[in-house]
Amino acid sequence: MSAAARPSLIRSLHASAVKEVVEAHGRFMKGLPGGRRANFSYVNLNNYNFEGLDLTEADLTGALLGGAMLARARLVRATLYGADLRDADLRDCDLTRADMRGVCLRGANLSGADLSACDLREGVTAVQDDTKGLRILKHSTRPGELDYALLNGAKLAGAQMSGAFAQAADFTDADMTGVSLQGAKLANARMDGADLSGANLHNADMAKVSMRRAVLVGTDLSGANLEDADMTGVLRAPPPIIYVDDLPLTEVLEAHEAFVKTEGREGAIAKAEAVDFRPLRRLKNRRLTGLSAPGAVFFGMDLEGVQLQGANLMGADLRGVKFKNADLRGARLVGAQLSKADLSGAKLGPLKIAEDRFIRTDLSRSVLRGANLTGASAPRARFIEADLTRARLEGCDLKGAELPAMATSSS
Repeated sequence: MSAAARPSLIRSLHASAVKEVVEAHGRFMKGLPGGRRANFSYVNLNNYNFEGLDLTEADLTGALLGGAMLARARLVRATLYGADLRDADLRDCDLTRADMRGVCLRGANLSGADLSACDLREGVTAVQDDTKGLRILKHSTRPGELDYALLNGAKLAGAQMSGAFAQAADFTDADMTGVSLQGAKLANARMDGADLSGANLHNADMAKVSMRRAVLVGTDLSGANLEDADMTGVLRAPPPIIYVDDLPLTEVLEAHEAFVKTEGREGAIAKAEAVDFRPLRRLKNRRLTGLSAPGAVFFGMDLEGVQLQGANLMGADLRGVKFKNADLRGARLVGAQLSKADLSGAKLGPLKIAEDRFIRTDLSRSVLRGANLTGASAPRARFIEADLTRARLEGCDLKGAELPAMATSSS
């Protein structure tokens, strides 16, 4: 048989057949009769619509999924070995523990996707050839490619990406804790605000990478090419004990709490400008009304139920902070970094200071990307020029609030 006459490795399925496979997979996942695991290996599914579907553990080895719509789909533990997903819409897709070795993700949108513990290392697929025995299946671009992919806000914790090609990819605010990027090609990538705690970037090419405010606690950058990389404001591990004016931070906060509880008769107001609070780990339910901590660092801390009425937290790093049910009425949060903060049930309304006198909570120019404000109370709060991209606002009381002109939210 001539090469021209030999059937192509990639096969096509009629839309009705694809639907049948998906429905049978649904029965398989529920343990119902007639169910079977979806097998789309080497199927041409370019530009297909799989939005919101459950394809957990499906076999998509070598499938063509270019431009496919997979937003909010579940591909947990799915096999995508050697698949072509260039320009695909994978926003908020669950790819936990998926086998993505050799996948082409050039230009794909993975914003908010969960790729925790998935395998994104380089891979090749050997297939049987009638005349040459085993041969290597190759896509028209390099396997394992993430060039120009959008992964902002994605979860990549523990992902295996050694040797990956991710030049000019956008990892803004991504959770990359413990990710393996040894020897990866990351030139011109954007990693602003990414959490790279415990990540392995040994020998990675990071020339001209933007890493502004990235978290580099325990990150291995040995041998990495950091030529012209922007590392402005990166967070490294804090010292075990923090001092403020020669006093341990713990004592400074105790004195502040005494001041609050006794209405000024005892203790003293804490002034902690640009102080790193991380060694304390948690300030849950503490009474810190009126705290002055502009530019301070609270990254990832537990502040559930904390009382910070009228506090000055301008420009503070509050990314990933747990503010659940916290009282932030009248707080100054202008320019604060609150990406992925949990403000569910928090009080962000005006603080009464006298009869007919109130101080509004000011979140102007704050960054709330991916923050959770579910059920929060924020009447008349100021969100002027705030970044609410992908923020959760279900049930949030925003009556009379000053919102940005283009507020974007997602559920």
